[in-house]
Amino acid sequence: MGCDTPTTVVDRGRFAHAVTPWEDTAWREAALDWAVRQLARHGLPDTGAREVRVRPWSVVIRFRTGTGERDAAWFKAGAPGNAFEAGLGHALARWVPEHVLTPLAVDAERGWSLLPDGGPLFRHVLDTGDAGPADWLEAVGQYARMQRALTPYTDRMTALGVPSARTRDLPGIFDDLVENNPTLDPATRRSLRAHRPRLLDGCAELDAIGVPDSLDHCDLHDAQLLAAGPGRYAFFDWGDAAVAHPFTSLLVPARAVRDRYGPDAVIRVRDAYLEPWSDLGPTLPDLRRAATLAVRLAALGRAVSWFRLFPGTPTTDCHEASAYWLQALFAEPDLL
Repeated sequence: MGCDTPTTVVDRGRFAHAVTPWEDTAWREAALDWAVRQLARHGLPDTGAREVRVRPWSVVIRFRTGTGERDAAWFKAGAPGNAFEAGLGHALARWVPEHVLTPLAVDAERGWSLLPDGGPLFRHVLDTGDAGPADWLEAVGQYARMQRALTPYTDRMTALGVPSARTRDLPGIFDDLVENNPTLDPATRRSLRAHRPRLLDGCAELDAIGVPDSLDHCDLHDAQLLAAGPGRYAFFDWGDAAVAHPFTSLLVPARAVRDRYGPDAVIRVRDAYLEPWSDLGPTLPDLRRAATLAVRLAALGRAVSWFRLFPGTPTTDCHEASAYWLQALFAEPDLL
């Protein structure tokens, strides 16, 4: 590459030993070349330092395309286990364009996508005091309406490679996690097996309430949505996603709201989320019960998502994180 190539700043966070394709010169040059060519197709220059975020599950590169803070574009390459995100993002831009970012370019075969800047992170807006609990209500309501619109597309999502964590799949997912996590000691493994009937009962009760499956973001915290405009939010970063009971999506935002605003705010967020589902047939008490059950079962989605890593990456930290969520399935009190 020429001597005028922009400088590159790499952030590895706490994952200094992660093995990713960024270390491969040929891959790195191919990815940068692809992204720059796609920027040019949209008339966007490549200016300033490239900021690279390397994690065990993805490589993200911020390209500056001008002098303003929002003059940027974002390249993302997922690990094999979440490479479906590129194709899913392309599909979501067709199915629910008002709720997501429309990619500038996608290479679904290689799991690459290039996204425009979508505005400030919701977390930053909360931290500056320009948003508060009422904005969370609007955000989760918009997210629920997006999920309602996506219910007809679940089979198309799994065809794109999105993992299935439907309620009927959860006992098998649980069994695999219990048997194959090396960080679980024998006593913990026995305790989890002993609680399996509770899991089966919860799955059966949730399934009987009759809410259709949809897309679960699986990690919808306040840095996974963008304040795209006044009262409007865009949802992104689908690498942990699964086809699942939609209410499982409430786990992460409910925890975030509880930690920032307290338990009373969580109940308001739950009801704002449930409102777009109120015409399905189940009563409001049934929907609230479904939310309680789904949020508990959502721990399994969090547990399994930690294994979507680039091959060769050390897995000890990820096994420990997965074990935490697996044990939370029965140990923690109901969040809702």
